[in-house]
Amino acid sequence: MTSAHTEQPWQLSRRRRLGTLLRFPAGVAIMSWNYLWRICALHRSETPGDSSDLPPVVPAELLDRRSKRLEDGVGPMLHRRFSVLIEGSDVGPQQLMSSVMADLNQAAPRGAAVFDKTAGRPGAVRTGDEYRVRMPGPWDGPVRVLHQDASSFRFGTLQGHLEAGQIEFRARDEGELLSFEIEAWSRAGDRLADVLYCRLRVSKEIQFNMWVHFCLRAADISGGRPRGGVTIDTRVVPADGCREVPVA
Repeated sequence: MTSAHTEQPWQLSRRRRLGTLLRFPAGVAIMSWNYLWRICALHRSETPGDSSDLPPVVPAELLDRRSKRLEDGVGPMLHRRFSVLIEGSDVGPQQLMSSVMADLNQAAPRGAAVFDKTAGRPGAVRTGDEYRVRMPGPWDGPVRVLHQDASSFRFGTLQGHLEAGQIEFRARDEGELLSFEIEAWSRAGDRLADVLYCRLRVSKEIQFNMWVHFCLRAADISGGRPRGGVTIDTRVVPADGCREVPVA
């Protein structure tokens, strides 16, 4: 007697991955439309990276068979930092992040991204919580909160995500200004995603537009306005330099 293989919820079959990628043009259209109508200075740079660009070590207690670490990905790693300086804000770093963590969807691009909590207590972001980021393109994927404190939180990808890596959101004082930053360490999750992620570079632009929007919305939430636009620094780390430091 033979038993059929049962696909786990976090496992994506090749057919499902292809279906996700076929929805990709819709995601490009929505994000590109938002980009075209955004009046904001964008300062972009891209330079070669190295081992100093690797992400923080994942706490051992938050690793399990569903974790999708950086080394599980394919191709080069993009270490990207999105930052905006905010003037005229009504709040400090902790107050801003408290508002963002209370409802991630208020900062996400409307109609293009939805954060659904799938594990953890209802309400604000907490370490160990899990979310599924739903988008009309290949960025629909599960994540787990690896760290959270009063002024920051960090996600790590889980199996089923079309990326592998981490992303951190944080705020801090910068003199008389308020600084909001998003720092991402990401690789394509598999060879199929790598085609769009790095070789055609369109997935890279989807990520770019989403997090630029998030930075500008954070400024709105704070009651302030961006000074000098959004700065995006990208460092590209070759595939052979993407192994994380082992967890002790």
